[in-house]
Amino acid sequence: MELMRHFETLLKDLKEACQMNYGKRLVSLVVFGSVGRHLPKPDSDIDLLLIVDPLPEGRLRRVEEFGNVEHRLSDALKRARNSGIHTRFSPVFKTPEEARKGSPLLLDMIEDSLVLIDREGFFLSMITGLKERLDRLGAHRVWRGDVWYWDLKPDFKPGEVFDL
Repeated sequence: MELMRHFETLLKDLKEACQMNYGKRLVSLVVFGSVGRHLPKPDSDIDLLLIVDPLPEGRLRRVEEFGNVEHRLSDALKRARNSGIHTRFSPVFKTPEEARKGSPLLLDMIEDSLVLIDREGFFLSMITGLKERLDRLGAHRVWRGDVWYWDLKPDFKPGEVFDL
């Protein structure tokens, strides 16, 4: 758990840097992946979902804007490296409209995510709705060693169509 404490310190700094960078535009900031599952390794990246309204068009412009966050965190990342943590950020950027359209990526966040910011419960509402739809389908997560997949509809019949 010592390792997770180092990540938690970095996440606190990340939250502050995102709030400073995006201001009132920041709708949700969610950590997923191994850090979201509280199972990081010293070289785990920090997978992030940033829901921001509005966002610039195009991935490159969004990454460029996030560069300001990384710049603010340069000292925190150096401290982490000095503690043996060699991490980097892996952000995914979505506007609220893009997030509402859904993504397979959201499946990774249903059971294992750390919600750092969620204005008006936007992310929680979205993920709760997805979880309810999965429950109606009888979907469940299947673990194979340290990896997993979703069995989205255990009683699926060839040719059947269903929506998430």
